[in-house]
Amino acid sequence: MTRLYLTRHGETEWNLIKKVQGSRDSNLTQKGIIQATKLGKYLENTDIDVIYSSSSGRAYNTAKIIAGNRNIEVIKMDGLKEMNLGIWEGKTFEVIKEDNEEMYDTFWNKPHLVKEFPGESFSEFEKRVVGTVLDIAESNKGKDILIVAHALVLKVVMSFFENRPLEKLFEDHFMYSTCLNEVEILDGEYKIVKYNQTDHYDIEVG
Repeated sequence: MTRLYLTRHGETEWNLIKKVQGSRDSNLTQKGIIQATKLGKYLENTDIDVIYSSSSGRAYNTAKIIAGNRNIEVIKMDGLKEMNLGIWEGKTFEVIKEDNEEMYDTFWNKPHLVKEFPGESFSEFEKRVVGTVLDIAESNKGKDILIVAHALVLKVVMSFFENRPLEKLFEDHFMYSTCLNEVEILDGEYKIVKYNQTDHYDIEVG
């Protein structure tokens, strides 16, 4: 059996002020560092053979914290980067909505209808991130794999494992900072064991 542990990076400075990051980057906040530390402690007795991360700093630094004392290299993958959101990047959600309320509404409520977008299309994004995760799983058959990425990456990848259509992508909760998703892969079948779990938030760390 191949087991995937998929998580999002910890809270960042831009998350805190509700500014869109996408392919751009911002530093982890102290809270984000603590979130990653807590998840690392939660997983400290869990077998992990390999660790992959988005090449964005916020994900890579989260992965390094979660890895803790494990003697495992964190492998950076451009294919795990967040969706390129074009001219939206660096702007707050409030400003984006004011500038183009129709596109903003369509993106979040009817993503399957997004045809023209200032960045990466959903079809391009899905092909990139799902392909990357499946390639990682295929090249590490029988291993326990930690993948650290981003909110939209996780939404699209987990929707693939759920067989959830694009129009229902945002019908449930958004992916929380350092949330834990777990997927078992056996003989081409996918079983979701954990989804957007945040049990580690309650762990005390020094």
